[in-house]
Amino acid sequence: MNRLLMILIAAATMLTACQSNQTDTVNPSGSSDQSAQTETAQPNNEPTEESTSQSEWSSLPEYDMIVQKIDSQDYTFRTVTDNENERILLLTNQDGEEKYKTIFIKNTTRLKIIDIDGGGQLFNDVLE
Repeated sequence: MNRLLMILIAAATMLTACQSNQTDTVNPSGSSDQSAQTETAQPNNEPTEESTSQSEWSSLPEYDMIVQKIDSQDYTFRTVTDNENERILLLTNQDGEEKYKTIFIKNTTRLKIIDIDGGGQLFNDVLE
């Protein structure tokens, strides 16, 4: 998380410092400097569409534990971040209120489930 934040800050600093009235310069690889910086500043953590279809989420390794730890209401899953290191999901109820946040660390298979309404952390353990 700190590494991602450092990359974003560095990219934003470079973009604001390098902006001028000059045209884009082309580096030896054939792409412009500005587009190369933009690509590194945008990792694969774009939000995807919300989905109430549980079949596509049931293949996730953390799905069973999430279902065990939260109450039995139907929730809409929304992916906030899904990159090579972690997956962050938000679970919203039928009224559109965010109720739970899950953080799954992929390399250690650690899952954290947080009740956003003030219930605090419900689960923080390594899945087997």
